[in-house]
Amino acid sequence: MTKFTHINTNGEANMVDISTKLDTVREARAEALVTMSQDTLSMIVEGKHHKGDVFATARIAGIQAAKRTWELIPLCHPLLLSKVEVKLTALLETNQVRIESLCKLSGKTGVEMEALTAVSVAALTIYDMCKAVQKDICIEKIRLLEKSGGKSGHFTVEA
Repeated sequence: MTKFTHINTNGEANMVDISTKLDTVREARAEALVTMSQDTLSMIVEGKHHKGDVFATARIAGIQAAKRTWELIPLCHPLLLSKVEVKLTALLETNQVRIESLCKLSGKTGVEMEALTAVSVAALTIYDMCKAVQKDICIEKIRLLEKSGGKSGHFTVEA
C-alpha cells in the first residue's frame, strides 16, 4: 500500500528527506479554468480592462508563485527551477480562460506543487483584476496534467 510521504513513523507531519535521491530532469504541467461572463472576457481580450493587461499580469504572477511555492506550501522544498512557463488562452465559446503551466528542473524532487501553484495564483490574479466588473467569476478544475522524472515515473491525466 502506498503511504503518505510527509508523515513520519510517529504520525507527525515532516519534510521528506531527499538528500539521498539522485538528480533527474523533472517536469510538471498543470491547468486551471476561469469562467466569467462574455462581457468580462471580451474586455480582457480586447485590452479594454481599466487595470491593464490582465493576461500579462496573471502570467507574471503565476511565474512568481511557482518560484515561491516553498514559502507558501508547508513542507515543500525550495527548488532551483530552470523553467517556468504560464500560458493563458481565451476560450471564447465557453467564456473561459484556460491557464496552463510548465515547470522544469534537474533535481531531487518533483515540481508538481510549483506547476499547480502557478495556475492557482494566475487564476486568482485574473479574479482580483476583474472582481470590480464581475464578482461571480469561477475558478475551477485546477489539476495536474502531467509529470515526469523521479522514482514514480511518468504520469499523464486521462482525457
